[in-house]
Amino acid sequence: MTHKDSTSLRERLRLPPGLPVDLSRYDAAATPGGPHGKAAGKAATGRIGERLAVLQERLWAASTGGDRRRVLLVLQGMDTSGKGGTVKHVIGLLNPSGCRITAFTAPTDEERAHPFLWRVERALPIPGELGIFDRSHYEDVLVARVRDLAPAPEIARRYEQIKRFERSLTDDGVTLVKCFLHLSYEEQRRRLLKRLDKPEKRWKFAASDIDDRALWPAFQEAYGIALERCGTPNAPWYLIPADHKWYRNWAVSTLLLEHFEELDPRYPEADFDVAECRRRLLEQP
Repeated sequence: MTHKDSTSLRERLRLPPGLPVDLSRYDAAATPGGPHGKAAGKAATGRIGERLAVLQERLWAASTGGDRRRVLLVLQGMDTSGKGGTVKHVIGLLNPSGCRITAFTAPTDEERAHPFLWRVERALPIPGELGIFDRSHYEDVLVARVRDLAPAPEIARRYEQIKRFERSLTDDGVTLVKCFLHLSYEEQRRRLLKRLDKPEKRWKFAASDIDDRALWPAFQEAYGIALERCGTPNAPWYLIPADHKWYRNWAVSTLLLEHFEELDPRYPEADFDVAECRRRLLEQP
């Protein structure tokens, strides 16, 4: 997982908070700081997974000793950008214990009856957990904006609500890792065609995917606004070039590892007499 220089991947991929974001200026096929090629990238991701698994277990164990810290990975991106694939290839390397995965779909009638953050708050990780959001509260300023599902003043208020919400999370011990999986228009077409051409992948396809492609410019604009308005020093956005699946997986794994290493969770000290318990066990027949 060694980078080409000492610059952390967080520094390379972090979008400067509050600055305009023009996604057309970012190369979705780039591999900044990454290994040399697919084989090396997959091997590096496997090694990172081993280290992540240890740190994740330590964070989960630390919660039994009163440590309230937890991590929330937010994955956003256009259809086929690889949110589900990232969960499979990155989080799949970890022990399910201590992980909480939530895939947000269109809100139910019950969820629509509450403020838009209500369903998100119910899915937050508890102390010690690594939470993963496949889509998130950002759908309410992305899809809602593009498809006019809420009045423009309401959408505008939601950006500030999201910022306050995320600030409350970080104040309460949540480490937020927000990843935008940046996919190119051409690569999305290739992936959608693959879903059509392979029977075992057709279950992932919906005719509405073609309709959404017609809205590509509007979605790119909506993402740019969300990345600009909701990127803050305590909860920045990381832009992950996602045309190469191996790089996407390596980059998200590396970002998680950097954050976990900064947290440096420790196993709690035993609250019992270890020597006495060992003696009692050895005395038993």
